[in-house]
Amino acid sequence: MSRIASVVTALAIVLGLGGAAFAQTPRDVLVVGMEAEPPGLDPGQALGLHTLRVTHEMFDTLVATPDDSTEVVPGLAESWQVSPDGLAWTFKLRKGVRFHDGTPLDAAAVKFTFDRVIDPNHPHAKSGKWSFVTGYLSSVKSVEVMDPLTVRLALKYPTSSLLALLALPNCAIVSPTAFAKAPENFNFQPVGSGRYRFDSWERGSKLVLRRNDDYWGVKAKPQTLVYRGIPEANARVTELLTGGVDLILPIPPDFVARLEKTREVTVHKKTGLTVWYVGFNVEKKPFTDKKVRQAFNHAVNKDAIVRDILKGTGIPATGPLLPGTWAHEPNVRKYPYDPAAAKKLLAEAGYANGLEVEFWVPESGSGMQSPVEMSTVIQANLAAIGVKANLKTFEWGSYLGKVRSDAPAMFALSWFLKSEDPDLSMYPLFFSKNTPLPNRSNYANPEVDQLLVQARQVADRGKRAELYRRAQKMIVEDGPWVFVDHEVQVVATRANVKGFKLHPSGFDLRVEGVTKE
Repeated sequence: MSRIASVVTALAIVLGLGGAAFAQTPRDVLVVGMEAEPPGLDPGQALGLHTLRVTHEMFDTLVATPDDSTEVVPGLAESWQVSPDGLAWTFKLRKGVRFHDGTPLDAAAVKFTFDRVIDPNHPHAKSGKWSFVTGYLSSVKSVEVMDPLTVRLALKYPTSSLLALLALPNCAIVSPTAFAKAPENFNFQPVGSGRYRFDSWERGSKLVLRRNDDYWGVKAKPQTLVYRGIPEANARVTELLTGGVDLILPIPPDFVARLEKTREVTVHKKTGLTVWYVGFNVEKKPFTDKKVRQAFNHAVNKDAIVRDILKGTGIPATGPLLPGTWAHEPNVRKYPYDPAAAKKLLAEAGYANGLEVEFWVPESGSGMQSPVEMSTVIQANLAAIGVKANLKTFEWGSYLGKVRSDAPAMFALSWFLKSEDPDLSMYPLFFSKNTPLPNRSNYANPEVDQLLVQARQVADRGKRAELYRRAQKMIVEDGPWVFVDHEVQVVATRANVKGFKLHPSGFDLRVEGVTKE
C-alpha cells in the first residue's frame, strides 16, 4: 500500500469509526508533529521556523507581541524610553526574573546576548553563526548596563522598527552563564527564561520540554511539550488521525478539505505574513541579466500553482509584502503568465535556443508549503520556454547549510515576518550589505539601499510606507526573485485540543495555552 493510500485508509477509518478506536497522548502532554526537527536551539543562530517555534517556548524577548496582534507589548522589559534624537533606547527590566539555571536575568545578560552578535571583539563573537540576528541588530552600536535592571541601546542611526526587531525570537535573551560554560553545547542544551525548560532531545525522534513552574508571567498549561520532526507530509496526517500526535503542520493541501470534515480533527486557517519565492543569484550567469530574470517571472504560472498544488492555501504574490498590509504597493510591474513574452526576453538576452540551470529545492521545511510539487510545476513552466531546470533536492537542515555555503544560482525559499513592519523583510532580504545572508540573491541596487535605510530612520508611518512602496517598484522591476505566493497558514489539531489559535503573523506556534479534554 502506498503512503498516500495509507493516509486515505486512515482517514476513512476515522470518518467511519470515530476517535474511540485510537490511542490518545497523555492529557498533560502536547505532541507536535512538524516538517523537520530543529538543527539547533540557540535562538541567535536559528534559520527556520521549526527552530523558532520551539525556542519561543523556552526564551523571552525584551518586548513581545500578544496572541491576537502584531503590535509590540512589554516582555522582559516592563517599560522603555527613547531619547529625543532617537539614538538611545533605555529599557527597564522586570524584577526577579531568573533563567532556568537559576541565574538572574539582568542588564548584564541582555548586554551579553547582544554583544556576542554586534561586537566582533566579544569573547563569543565566533562561537556561533548569527546569520539573521546580525542584520536585525545592525543599527545597534553598543549596549550599556546602567544598573542591574536598566540597559541602554545606543544606535548608529534612529531606527523606527527597533521594537519590532527586538520582538523577533532570534533576539531572545540567553543565559550568559550557561553559554559561556559550554558554547559548543548551547545549541543542543539551551537555557532561557521562558515558560518551558529544555528536558531532552533524541535526535531524529523527539524533543521534550518541561513546564517552568517558576515562570515570571502567565504559567503554561501543558506540563510537557513534545516536538517530533516528521518530514513526510502524509505521515504527519496519519499520525494525527491515529492519535500519535495532537497537532501537525504544515498540512498537505490535498487533505485540508477532508480534514475539515473529520469530526476528530479541528483545522485552523489564517493568512500569514509570508512569501514563498524562487530566488536568483544575480552574481551568477544567466541571472546576471535582468531580462533572464524577468523572463523566468513571466514563465511561472502562479495561479495554477495556487489552484492546483496549494488548493487555495495560498495567495498569488506580486511582490514581497502581503496585500492589505500598511506598506504594500499594488502598482508594481506585473508578470502575468506569458510564455511568449518570456521567450522574447530570453532571445533578447542571447538565449534564443534556451538554456540549462540547476534549481535547488528542499524536500520540506518551515514555511515551504509543498516545495517539490511547486518546483516541479515551475520546472515544467520553464521547459515550455526552452529552459531545462534540473531539480536538486535536499533535506531541510542540509539545504540551509548548502544554500549558505554554495550560493546556488536558483533556489526555492520562504520568508516570514513577525509583524507588518516592512523593515523586517525588505531590509534583510534586499539591502546589499546583507549578503550572503539573508540576501541570498546578492541583490544590490544603490537606490533601493538608500530607500531602505531612509525608511528605517523615519518615524512617521505614512512617510515610511511611501519609501517602501518606491523600493518595491524597483525590486520587482529588477526581478531578483519570482514572487510566487503568500501562504494561508493551516494547522490541524485533534478535536480534544482546546484553546489553540494561530497568531496573525503566522510566525509563532503558540501552544502554551492549550488544554486537552
